[in-house]
Amino acid sequence: MQHIFSSAGGLAVVPYPGSDPRLLLTGGGTETAYEYRDRGGYRPIGSVAALAGEVERSGLRGRGGAGFPFAVKVAGVRGGSRISMSAPAGWTGTVVVANGEEGEPASFKDRWLLRRRPHLVLDGLRLAAALVGARRTYVYVSDPESVRSVSAALAELGGGITDGPDIAVVQVAPGYVAGEETAAVQAINGGPAKPTDKPPRPFESGVAGLPTLVSNVETLANLPFLNRWGADTYRAAGTALSPGTFLATVTAAARPPALYELPHGLPFADLLTLHGVAETEVRGALIGGYFTGLLDRTVLDLTLDHETLGPAGAGLGCGAIALLTEECPVAVAAGVLNYFDRENAGQCGSCFNGTAAMAAVTTALTEGRAAAADLERLRRWSAVLRGRGACGTLDAACNIAASLLDRFPQQVAAHFENRCPECAAGPAIGHIPYRVETEALL
Repeated sequence: MQHIFSSAGGLAVVPYPGSDPRLLLTGGGTETAYEYRDRGGYRPIGSVAALAGEVERSGLRGRGGAGFPFAVKVAGVRGGSRISMSAPAGWTGTVVVANGEEGEPASFKDRWLLRRRPHLVLDGLRLAAALVGARRTYVYVSDPESVRSVSAALAELGGGITDGPDIAVVQVAPGYVAGEETAAVQAINGGPAKPTDKPPRPFESGVAGLPTLVSNVETLANLPFLNRWGADTYRAAGTALSPGTFLATVTAAARPPALYELPHGLPFADLLTLHGVAETEVRGALIGGYFTGLLDRTVLDLTLDHETLGPAGAGLGCGAIALLTEECPVAVAAGVLNYFDRENAGQCGSCFNGTAAMAAVTTALTEGRAAAADLERLRRWSAVLRGRGACGTLDAACNIAASLLDRFPQQVAAHFENRCPECAAGPAIGHIPYRVETEALL
């Protein structure tokens, strides 16, 4: 496979070799409304029922984390349309939120879409609004450059899409938990961008108490392709259970991060070739972001799709793939857990205390100060604390801790004897592993 990089503003943006990209554009600058329409964007919807059928047949899955079937979310929101007694006068029906609050440090695909292809996202938002009958929609985001890009795109359109829904841009402070769907709803409703107890979920009662579809911007960006080409063409890439393409942010030590558009089902080894990393360099990986935990070298035998990664104890999540090459897995785990300790919402005692405790043990382990009893506590916490938080942060911390102990026992053991050469040089546990500093790239 040829190793190709196309640079746009310092960022490596790479469609899969030999394929026509559906989401990415190479070259610099932000796509204008004229350019987007010239490429076939903002096409008439025609029959909403027909579009809904194509979306269902496509098997489109969410690109924000859980990979939930998009058509199921649409059906849940559409079926709940109603008048809310808590909504402002005249508010009825449903609401759609384009969630661009990319809280995962190792990802930059949502910001790239919002900054470089805002009309693709707005077109997808228009189509999603039609699917659920919404007249009010929001673009929810923290990145200031994304706010400027989307606002400029709306100004190009005269403040909104002709015959489309009302669109408002809501900006919040960045944070790991701010992108959780109930946090987005609470922020739009005027509260803090922190998760709330469930039920109700947004599809039951969301913005202004109305059924609300909260969907990741990459998920929505797939809808214009479906509106133009249909489900059969969409499914021409990918696998039966993970159809289509997805955006992957790939990071590795001593290499610039890159944004790829890849077909689902791609062998992990092929991604390494594309990124210029030899299999012998790889110790493991974080796939899907921080949530699912660490994988060891068994990752080399996997393919990038939901049906393969799930049984392996991983997941595609937001498409962030961090390759462990030069890094010590113990130090990486400590860095992630310290990040969770800093970023948790402070609302749940089990999460507030649990993430701090697990961060403290892995930090002590990295520095050669941990005892065997500490590891036993870490293993116990990684099991008993699951499911005790209002959002997924505590579960993510448990996954990191458990996967470190289960998949890297030799590296863990080496820290009891201060035999880790990487950590002996002075581990930077305050560093956020694989964080992508987009301001230096875009």
